[in-house]
Amino acid sequence: MVVWLLSVLPGAAAADPLPSWNDGPAKAAIIEFVDAVTAEGGADHVPPEQRIAVFDNDGTLWAEQPMYVQLAFALDRVEKLAPEHPEWKDTQPFKAVLENDREALAASGMEGAVQILMASHAGMTSDDFSKIVTDWLATARHPRFDRPYTELVYKPMLEILVYLRSNGFKTFIVSGGGIEFMRPWAEAVYGIPPEHVVGSSIKTAFEVRDGKPVIVRLPEVDFIDDKAGKPVGIHKFIGRRPIAAFGNSDGDLQMLQWTTAGDGRRLGAIIHHDDANREYAYDRDSHVGRLDKALDQAPDAGWVVVSMESDWNAVFPAQ
Repeated sequence: MVVWLLSVLPGAAAADPLPSWNDGPAKAAIIEFVDAVTAEGGADHVPPEQRIAVFDNDGTLWAEQPMYVQLAFALDRVEKLAPEHPEWKDTQPFKAVLENDREALAASGMEGAVQILMASHAGMTSDDFSKIVTDWLATARHPRFDRPYTELVYKPMLEILVYLRSNGFKTFIVSGGGIEFMRPWAEAVYGIPPEHVVGSSIKTAFEVRDGKPVIVRLPEVDFIDDKAGKPVGIHKFIGRRPIAAFGNSDGDLQMLQWTTAGDGRRLGAIIHHDDANREYAYDRDSHVGRLDKALDQAPDAGWVVVSMESDWNAVFPAQ
């Protein structure tokens, strides 16, 4: 996949480790940070085992507009499962999904979203769910760009992942998205193995079905890895405070705070979506990926605010 190609092309990182980044303060701050924490004997040197970098997924590593990819998946699943549930045509929020009534769907709020996720994500084994996700991603296409969602990853961020790993970092996804939704494809797309994916989850149980041990997905929320849940998830599943964190919304605020409050040299970075031509422009008023409080705190906290329009000379790999 793309991230693998970036890492093996001859001379891919020889002269410039971040060729899709325009020269400027954001690129300079990232490179200077990496140089500082990897310089043997330097005042800011960090041992390789402590070089942990965490990344939000939606809006940080791939496109999240006009709706989160996992929500698009869930809505498609509801439509596919509808023949097995004739009662859905008269029951909200499923009625809104089947009638493409976005206003009614939005009105159902978090409770409605949870109902949709439970109906579309639970009841099968973990292996079956992984295959469903993989098959869906192989055919689903973005409504604006008409390309597979896995092709709408950000080329500059793929370069960051390769650059950090080439300098002894371990890279992790820490996302509000479902952990089992991301694990089937994260390694092929980002070079991040399943054990380095932290996300929201539903409860599971061990069963023996037809003589075979399986993990069954239950219709009950287990952990929400968003906002204040992100530092908790990092502590619970990674066990080390990161020294670098990349996000794009207020859902990443606490992760950025937790990461940069640690001792020694730290890096916090926010991807600011301000490029309506090549992608989307949104921040404070968006219902998807809202960036408000984190943007206000960035200057005092010393976080790097990355302008998609000014700092990136390409957005997607095909560009």
